[in-house]
Amino acid sequence: MWTPEESESTASPSATRRAPSAVVCWRQSCMHEQATGGGRPSSPKAAQHGCDLSPAACGPPASLYLHIPFCLAKCSYCDFSSYPGLGALHAAYARALAAEVRRVGAAWQRPALHTLYIGGGTPTVLPAMLLEEVLRAVAQAWELAADAEITVEANPGTVALEALAALRRAGVGRLSLGVQSFQPAFLRLLGRIHSAAQAAQAVRLARAAGLQNLNLDLIYGLPGQTLADWQADLEAALALEPDHLSLYALTLEPETPLARRVACREVPEPDAEVAAEMYEYAEARLAQAGFDHYELSNWARTPALRSRHNLTYWHNLPYAGCGSAAHSWLAGRRRANLSDPREYVARIEGGSSPLAEEEAISPAMERAETMILGLRLIEGVSRAEFRARFGADPAHLYPAAIAESQADGLLEVDEAWIRLSARGRLLGNQVFLRFLPG
Repeated sequence: MWTPEESESTASPSATRRAPSAVVCWRQSCMHEQATGGGRPSSPKAAQHGCDLSPAACGPPASLYLHIPFCLAKCSYCDFSSYPGLGALHAAYARALAAEVRRVGAAWQRPALHTLYIGGGTPTVLPAMLLEEVLRAVAQAWELAADAEITVEANPGTVALEALAALRRAGVGRLSLGVQSFQPAFLRLLGRIHSAAQAAQAVRLARAAGLQNLNLDLIYGLPGQTLADWQADLEAALALEPDHLSLYALTLEPETPLARRVACREVPEPDAEVAAEMYEYAEARLAQAGFDHYELSNWARTPALRSRHNLTYWHNLPYAGCGSAAHSWLAGRRRANLSDPREYVARIEGGSSPLAEEEAISPAMERAETMILGLRLIEGVSRAEFRARFGADPAHLYPAAIAESQADGLLEVDEAWIRLSARGRLLGNQVFLRFLPG
């Protein structure tokens, strides 16, 4: 049985060159200072490092995620932190978010920023002038690389040419459109507020505004969806000539309206075997169309159009998150802000921290997560890069997990790489669990 995971790029961003500065590691057990050149050390030899985590984990964040929790309507499958009907909070939230962005940038002494991702919710529910206010705060508090990738998520039906053009002038170069399906019945099932015509119109508006890197999100494995339905959605997406596609299998999250409808047998349960056929069809069809399949759920028209921001996650490198419900992986600690945007605004306006949860990541967990996230990449985990980061080869650290996965036909290993096999891409969760610390 297939249990797919979800996620949403190959040129590595070149940092704006800076004079080396001293950055103090935030991890309390680590009191060293490491010399940086505006980026992350590439190996243990790149810095004098006394921490029990890798130098990469304790470097400054080069990626920033900003959460906009507002939407026009809650979709039936959505368990993200998103809130319809809070229009009166928009301006105050944008001010609070800008304030947190400035705080975090100052704490890291205005670090170089290679990627910025504004997600939600539906960020384009905010008026363009409020998004511009937040972008100005980023430019003030962080040193944006000349080729920084700046992405904004949007839903069809929430975009206008004037607003998109304003975002383009503010530096946004990449738009990610939540299309999900082109078929009216499935759009209704998912609780989407747009039509297929509006999705096509959103693409035309994005191109007219000068946005040259366009991603489309699609969902497959829907209740009642056939392979022919999925093929039609893929063809409709390809006809719009996107630069990037993110294809996600539906996950029925507990307590969502769609999960309740399935539980009550009002709609059929998704068929995992059919979803696997849809995934394999997408792999073949997009290869035929010339797309670069670089991550389990992601395809780019060329390697240069891969999502550089999400590559930060898949390489398990530090990133900062600001806004309600935003997560960070910084200085050996995973942090999460509180989810309620009203409480978030009150905390920021009161001068206190919006932090809700914090977890120290052990060296064993950092290594395991680097393997698990790296195996989501089609090329897999570079053994040389892993050795440079951790001082040991993954084959020596995980002999049982690797041998068992190879015996099951789920993993391929050569001198340079460890990667999921074609079958392993359908059963990735079985492999990932084997790398977790006991």
